[in-house]
Amino acid sequence: MTANYNGYELNYPLKELQKMTTDEMTDITLLSPESPAYQALSEGDKKAAQHLVRAAQILNNVSLQQDNSHNLALKKALEANALQNEQAALSLKLFNSLNGVSGLNGVDSEPVCIFKGLQTPIGKNFYPEDLSVEEFHQILLTMFQNNNISEIRRILSSRTMVIRHHNELKAVDYTEYFQKEFSDMANELEVAAHYCSDNLFKEFLSWQAQALLQNNEDMDMLADKHWAMLQDSPLEFTISRENYDDEMTPTVLENQQLAALISQHKIEVVAKDMLGARVGIVNRQGTDLLLKFKNMMPKISAKMPFADKYTQTVNTTGDLKQTMVDVDLISLTGDYAQCRGGITVAQNLPNNDKLSIKTGGGRRNVYHRQVRLSHDPERTQKMLNAFLHPDFHRYYNLEADHLFVIGHENGHTLGPSSEYQNSPGICKSIIEENKADTISISFMPEYVKEGIISEKQLKEIYTTWIFRLLLRAKPVFPTETYKIVDLIEFNTLLKHGAITFDEQNLLHIDFNKISPAMYELLSKVIGIQLSKSPQKARQYIEENTTWTQLHEHIAETHKKLGLKKYKNIVSFF
Repeated sequence: MTANYNGYELNYPLKELQKMTTDEMTDITLLSPESPAYQALSEGDKKAAQHLVRAAQILNNVSLQQDNSHNLALKKALEANALQNEQAALSLKLFNSLNGVSGLNGVDSEPVCIFKGLQTPIGKNFYPEDLSVEEFHQILLTMFQNNNISEIRRILSSRTMVIRHHNELKAVDYTEYFQKEFSDMANELEVAAHYCSDNLFKEFLSWQAQALLQNNEDMDMLADKHWAMLQDSPLEFTISRENYDDEMTPTVLENQQLAALISQHKIEVVAKDMLGARVGIVNRQGTDLLLKFKNMMPKISAKMPFADKYTQTVNTTGDLKQTMVDVDLISLTGDYAQCRGGITVAQNLPNNDKLSIKTGGGRRNVYHRQVRLSHDPERTQKMLNAFLHPDFHRYYNLEADHLFVIGHENGHTLGPSSEYQNSPGICKSIIEENKADTISISFMPEYVKEGIISEKQLKEIYTTWIFRLLLRAKPVFPTETYKIVDLIEFNTLLKHGAITFDEQNLLHIDFNKISPAMYELLSKVIGIQLSKSPQKARQYIEENTTWTQLHEHIAETHKKLGLKKYKNIVSFF
């Protein structure tokens, strides 16, 4: 009997699925109830954590709906067949890795599609599945002609699902579209607030619960502001709202006629927020290191390129509104669990487009211990032997990569505001991530001067960061944001002679040239944001993403070593 998958057929045969979910998949193992960190919690915090995990699991279904209209039904169909059918069971494992029916894996240029003929459109499920970019633009132009400005403003905002309405489009706020899920989540958060030990965390959960129930951006603002003040709570809970996945909304800024009308009516264009949930336990030792980096941010702010051309988010003389915590993870769902070529090791929220930032609220950096500690030492050594000259092996250190990431996340707080960050249109995420990377590397010598890191650690940071720039495949524009950024930075280092390759194609590093090269690149990136020009952003990316025989050699070498294309999050709660 043929299994029923709502009219769709499974795309991969059993043998290929076995390879994809074993040889090509890496486990990210989260904290178990038996872990010392969980056992050290008070009984109340243990109960609170369990309710937070339930809230996170509910939010995963929200994210699945945002991503693809077929996700929920097809996941259910896979689950129904998994016990009797190994092909279905392994397809379900792949589905859970991607957290959806399709997605890029960071290596192949075409998306992985679990079902034949079923891909995810560029507008995800934020927009009607059959809506093309051309039709989207034409409908908006018609709505401008009809003076339906208020609805256009909602359509181009970050927290609405867009549906067809007669011959036009209509925006539905998340709190209405996901009313049942948000209500169930709010109940779990209120119960967690009852049990948790920390008063500020308790207060935040109550605000977050109310934000889920009300179509009112002010409630999100208040929840964000309370969340950003949490420094000493033993527990961590986040509803992540980032807008890198929606490739439809930013296209309006590429259309000159629409861009002129949007500017005329002072409409802020913000891509849709994909939601995720994180639950964890704060690690005190790791957090102490983060706070040392935090204290340097006002000094770094004063050294930023064109610092006098925009209002600094970080006050060089006053208090910095930013909390930072290192977290042992219990649960990652929704956007966090969409392991499509990678998984985030840290996050700096809220983003500049959020009302809490615009009204003077603070930010919070959260670092993911289980993600950064997951690696294969044997495979790493094979890669070092294949790519890096032996003289530099001693400088490769995964903990140094964590130090780079701290600088990167702090970098998101620095620089121009959301008005400038959103202006590059479809290229905005690439430009912003490029900015954060170059801030981290440009200013690492400042941390040496202050005694926070040593000269040896500086070389380890440079080496380990450069090693991550060795791409496994030519990145897909604009989807693979981080890999496009890696290619830009790799090419810049080559151009400046900061990295060279010998006749055996082994990498050599000139440590003295790295930070100056990245500061020059940082200046270009800030200049693009200040220009508010999508055209300049696209031109910059095109000029700096050439793919040569050297790049192809690196990609082919990766393939010979065996590629880990997929991540599997192992949860115990």
